[in-house]
Amino acid sequence: MKLLSTSLAILLVGCSVSVPGSRMGDVEKNAPERWSATPEARSGIDTRWVSRIGGRRATSLVNEAFSANPDMRVAAERVNRAAAASRTAGAALKPTIEAGLNGSRRKQVFVGFPFGDGGVPSSISNTYGAGLTASWEPDIWGFARAGQASQIADAQAEGQNYRAARASLAAQVLRAWLALAESNEQIALAEKSTELFQKTMEIVRDRFTSALSEEGGSAAQFRLAESEFETSKATLALRQGEREQAIRQLELLLGRYPAGAIESSDQLPKVPAMPPAGLPSELLLRRPDILASERQFASSGSLLKQGKLAFYPSIAITATGGTTTDSLSDVLNSDFGVWSLAGALTQPIWAGGALRSEYSRLKADDRAALAALQATVMNAFGEVEQALVADRFLAKREKAISAALVSASEAAEAANHDYAGGTGDALTLITAQSNRITLASQLVTLHRLRLDNRVSLHLALGGDYRAGK
Repeated sequence: MKLLSTSLAILLVGCSVSVPGSRMGDVEKNAPERWSATPEARSGIDTRWVSRIGGRRATSLVNEAFSANPDMRVAAERVNRAAAASRTAGAALKPTIEAGLNGSRRKQVFVGFPFGDGGVPSSISNTYGAGLTASWEPDIWGFARAGQASQIADAQAEGQNYRAARASLAAQVLRAWLALAESNEQIALAEKSTELFQKTMEIVRDRFTSALSEEGGSAAQFRLAESEFETSKATLALRQGEREQAIRQLELLLGRYPAGAIESSDQLPKVPAMPPAGLPSELLLRRPDILASERQFASSGSLLKQGKLAFYPSIAITATGGTTTDSLSDVLNSDFGVWSLAGALTQPIWAGGALRSEYSRLKADDRAALAALQATVMNAFGEVEQALVADRFLAKREKAISAALVSASEAAEAANHDYAGGTGDALTLITAQSNRITLASQLVTLHRLRLDNRVSLHLALGGDYRAGK
């Protein structure tokens, strides 16, 4: 990214045209004074959110993805392509100079002339020349400059798209890593539940075979315990399959072959503190998709200006100089020099309505670019608000499930004690155990959802990713 930013800076400094000014003013008036989902408006942005959420391991994986993921190379080359297009457009502002050498040998026949030795008279002549031609169309009205300004805005938009692609890839890698950590926790829970239900099934079976129906040894209760044990094995297989898929998804994002060989964390990290949300108007100045859309709007504005200038006259100046001689040895002799200087003024008068139709099309494109910018801004505001609201309610759900899990664990312990003492039944025991396992699994999932939503919030706030240790 640093190399791309440097190349864009060199390009813009070297251009003889000014960079298209910001047209963000057309949408700034729609920005609210503060976020409705939170009264807090701390300024700033967290650029180390990957490390803050996932730690060093996640940071290392994201950096690996940046260097090896093919999609990132595609995004980088798009920036390079846009920068090259801007330089190409700038060539129209400068004179073109061509040099050349030419030579010819010619035979002429003089039919009907009354002299000669009886044959048809003829002559052979040689012509050699060297020339230098310079042509230039002075950009008096700014037609070419407007075209190059549009290309520069397009290059800037691609630079912002590259920023967005980096942030998106960082988020994808971090989410895949979190999904892998969750699957490890879910596998550990499934293994414990399988072991627990196996012990429960064996206890109920022992009572059933001893015909102690009055102590909870009925066939129905045994079959229920057996069913829970088999279900727990199916759940374990499900979690193991999810883990294998998560590993391979992460490896693909890293640019590796999906061999399922990557190591991961056994537990999800803690949910970090909320990032600074800032003010809604600040989002317009830092979120890459908004900035890219604004640059596209600026590009369409430059093209609209160019379409208007197409009605103006154009001037062309051509100068040539060189030599012409019948002897190759004199081709560089200034005594045989020739030159010419020409100028032309062209004014469009009638083109079948093509210029006006093109100008109408450009006006429509400009209105569409404004609408696209407005939609991008509104969508960005919506994503921030939704992430802020989701975090609050996910936290409430996680707190409630945590409390429910404490109660379920106590109920399971009590049911186990009652059953062991002969005062409880197997149905109550199995139900209590299943409830505790289900709530524990839900708590892990909610924890991962909160972390996922925190990633979404960082993306919505337009936080760049900065590599860190």
